[in-house]
Amino acid sequence: MALPTYAGTGERVWYYTYRVICALIFLFLIGPIIVIVPLSFNAEPYFTFTKQMLSFNPQGYSLRWYEALLSSEEWLHSIRNSFFIATSSAIVSTTLGTLAALGLSRRNMPYRAFITAVLISPMIVPLIITAAALFSFYARLNLANTFFSIIMAHVVLGTPFVVITVTASLSGFDQQLVRASQSLGANQVTTFFKIILPLLLPGVIAGALFAFITSLDEVVVVLFLAGPEQTPMTVRMFSGLREEISPTILALATILVGISILLLSTMELLRRSSERQRGMTPG
Repeated sequence: MALPTYAGTGERVWYYTYRVICALIFLFLIGPIIVIVPLSFNAEPYFTFTKQMLSFNPQGYSLRWYEALLSSEEWLHSIRNSFFIATSSAIVSTTLGTLAALGLSRRNMPYRAFITAVLISPMIVPLIITAAALFSFYARLNLANTFFSIIMAHVVLGTPFVVITVTASLSGFDQQLVRASQSLGANQVTTFFKIILPLLLPGVIAGALFAFITSLDEVVVVLFLAGPEQTPMTVRMFSGLREEISPTILALATILVGISILLLSTMELLRRSSERQRGMTPG
């Protein structure tokens, strides 16, 4: 929003001061992430900028850590584990969260507020408590140190995000479309796939991406449940920082930052698409 021509001196001062404050806050939040990117190209095995890097000498930069990442079977195994777990949990979370949001959108749903509170409680309860409880539960069933326990644990953490995003999409949904579909002879399955799902698809995909990111970034629960064969890349990065510091971790972190930016951009496009479908002006 541009500053109007009739704005006074105080308004102009606040206009530019506000933007400077926002820029400083943004820099404070994004600064540590920005530093990681150039350090991942460091030719030396250090977590600091060398004199050659600061002088922009090409010899100070190298792709050796990316090559080390892609040539290490241990890292590749953990990356495959992470994406397998994240994809599986995102699919299950999206299915359960979408169904839950549709059920909670009904006005005659009993105990709707209580059920909603239970569904989103994993976002509120401290993660260490959730991890300990999940470990105790799956250990009694002899399912700890299995992919099943880790995926189900991530489903618990990812489903609330799907419920919230799909519920937000349902807030502008016209129920008259469902009644019109049923009056024309369509059953509930046809109505869902032909009417409801296409209109809710941006919110469903956004929820799936949130669940995917949540699983991909999770460390605490996996430390309790994962065995050597299920170790994801986040746990390997955490262990590497404690035991063997290597810039290979920075290379992987840079790749994850790029993936996060891509997913967040996709979610923003989906949000705008959802607003256009509901007749709103994208903000």
